[in-house]
Amino acid sequence: MESPKKLYIKTYGCQMNVYDSERMAEALGARGYAQTDTPEGADMILLNTCHIREKAAEKVYSELGRLKLLKATQPDLKIGVAGCVAQAEGEEIMRRQPAVDLVVGPQSYHRLPQMEARTRTGARALDTDFPEEDKFAHLDARPKAPRGPTAFLTVQEGCDKFCAFCVVPYTRGAEVSRPVARVLDEARDLVDRGVREITLLGQNVNAYHGAGEACDWSLARLIRALAEIDGLARIRFTTSHPNDMDDDLIAAHGDCAKLMPYLHLPVQSGSDRILKRMNRAHTADSYIRLIERIRAARPDILLSGDFIVGFPEETEADFQATLDLISEVGYGSAYSFKYSTRPGTPAAERDQVPEDEKADRLKRLQALIGRQQRARQDAMVGKTVGVLFEKPGREAGQMVGKSDHLHAVHVSDPTVTPGQLRTVRIVGSGSNSLSGECVAP
Repeated sequence: MESPKKLYIKTYGCQMNVYDSERMAEALGARGYAQTDTPEGADMILLNTCHIREKAAEKVYSELGRLKLLKATQPDLKIGVAGCVAQAEGEEIMRRQPAVDLVVGPQSYHRLPQMEARTRTGARALDTDFPEEDKFAHLDARPKAPRGPTAFLTVQEGCDKFCAFCVVPYTRGAEVSRPVARVLDEARDLVDRGVREITLLGQNVNAYHGAGEACDWSLARLIRALAEIDGLARIRFTTSHPNDMDDDLIAAHGDCAKLMPYLHLPVQSGSDRILKRMNRAHTADSYIRLIERIRAARPDILLSGDFIVGFPEETEADFQATLDLISEVGYGSAYSFKYSTRPGTPAAERDQVPEDEKADRLKRLQALIGRQQRARQDAMVGKTVGVLFEKPGREAGQMVGKSDHLHAVHVSDPTVTPGQLRTVRIVGSGSNSLSGECVAP
């Protein structure tokens, strides 16, 4: 029996790329590939790239330079580039790096088996189209390998918002939602394979409008249907846009027990002037009023956000408005970045804030977020929470999992195994995690 070929995938960026990498691995499984943890000795290496952050393309070319040296010692090695950098710069990648055998965009990775077959004939393969066919429909016949207790499930892709700083509409295309039946089938399959928590993914996941039997379903209706699946204990979703947070989805946070009390809801800035320049189509006040409605539905919800500092033409007063919004909302966690130009986006052509000012503002913002995050975490001590355990911890006998609010929690208890959902009393708060003791059932 022929031994399987080895596939190494390096994933950059968001959770959707993690999901895409899993699906690409499954697609190439049909070509006899099994995943490996190291590039050395691999028969194929795929870089699944992200184009959101600064110098993303340069990082890819740097990695390709290292892989070119590896390929010199392994002439049969095939190298591929996937994801958003592939979509944006496919032909340029092929031109600049002859060691690359295939380039595939995020909407075409269901064609990977055919592309890989072409590379084995000595040809190079490039596919960055936005095909009409549903890529997910071509990937349904996947191997039924066991899974860990948590999984991502993409339900929506693309974006119609055209924020001035973002390349997603150009690399992922327009908003598209997967049909309800296919999402539910994939969720049941994941649960059958051991998954107990599913995180629904989308560039604007709460804009979901998948086709149901009689009409399009909202994200809230989909969540309620997922909650009916036996064995599925938890549901989360990310990333949301404030403009798509409708009444039904807010209500779901209060009446759907399986929907966890955690919400990532990016605002980006607290300045109405900058929000308008970003083309965000919401104001700081409308965002705060929305938070009030969400907390009225689920008082214990933990909020996370995204912030861009140093957006073109941002003044100190604009930045102070962002700090004021953060102080008013009280976040449990957040992601924050210095603005970086994205060629082809409107903001790239505007007057830029000096780098030293960006760095100073980012430091101040992250200090405020850090204080809020620590306060929220410390407030958990003495409380009892549900924890879904995922894997052994760093210390002997230790198990690590995530709480309802997505805090990392570790316990030292020999009775705990991966996949168990246990009740835990929090007894300590560390720098990035909580410690607890299991409560007898």
